[in-house]
Amino acid sequence: MKGHVVLATLALVSFHWANGALILKGPQGPVLEGDLVTLECLSDVELNMSQVHIEKFSKRMQKWYRLEMNEMWLYRRCFSYDVDLTREQDRLVLTIFSIQSWTDGPYRCVSDNSSDLYNSSLPLSIPVHYMRDLSVYREGVGSYSRYFSSLQDLRVPLGDDVEVECSTSASETPQYSWSKEGEDWVELSNKLKLKKVRLEDSGKYTCTAQHPSVPVLTKTRTINLTVLPADAPWYDSTQGRIVLMTSAAGAGLLLLIMSVSICLCRRSSERKSKGPIDDRSSKKPIYTASTESLPSTVGDTQPLV
Repeated sequence: MKGHVVLATLALVSFHWANGALILKGPQGPVLEGDLVTLECLSDVELNMSQVHIEKFSKRMQKWYRLEMNEMWLYRRCFSYDVDLTREQDRLVLTIFSIQSWTDGPYRCVSDNSSDLYNSSLPLSIPVHYMRDLSVYREGVGSYSRYFSSLQDLRVPLGDDVEVECSTSASETPQYSWSKEGEDWVELSNKLKLKKVRLEDSGKYTCTAQHPSVPVLTKTRTINLTVLPADAPWYDSTQGRIVLMTSAAGAGLLLLIMSVSICLCRRSSERKSKGPIDDRSSKKPIYTASTESLPSTVGDTQPLV
């Protein structure tokens, strides 16, 4: 059964080439993020290329959309998609100046002439290889260790167990290794584990991440491990400093909340102590015969208020 399927596929491809087809050519070697990529649409028969355009498949919308010259400004402005489309008599060229992982393929050429038996090329997928910067954090000291992973100096008490993890994001799962400066051992893992550290364990440790398919994609990160003596104060360690910084931030936040609460309570009590203002209680009728009345030529026995 499988042999019949293969023969049918080969026959279909042969018929496809015999009747002419659109061809989309792309880069031959591996494509790295940020590279300039050129896609060229050709035809093996005489074809009016003015009726041919290039389409890209949107993984998010799950559909093909056309790349047109009059819409290039929209892709540049809205999608940071720095591309250029050049149409010549016998070919159509799409230039991607700085390809990113989210702008990879598949792409294809499509003819607007519905009379063509094969009005589109085979999809061309462009895998974009990348690797982000490494992050190193210590395991087993709470979630704060990830926040303070930018610290290059790791200070631990004598006799502690140390577990440091190295990680990154890449197009393929990288290969990790740890090494120590001045020594020839290499640990093939993304985790460095040291049991009951000694003073001689102090030094510089380097994590290396290498892309499995593209050797030039390699990232390194070095940390300096300092093993403190037994009589060192607890706040000299990295974990102690994290506790102090977290406690100081928490105390400052608590003080701010208390100050705002006290201020609001005082304002509320001041408003209650004054009570409501009664305008009628402050009004007093004035008669013409009283000393408080204004001089007038007209007699009046009614209050002025």
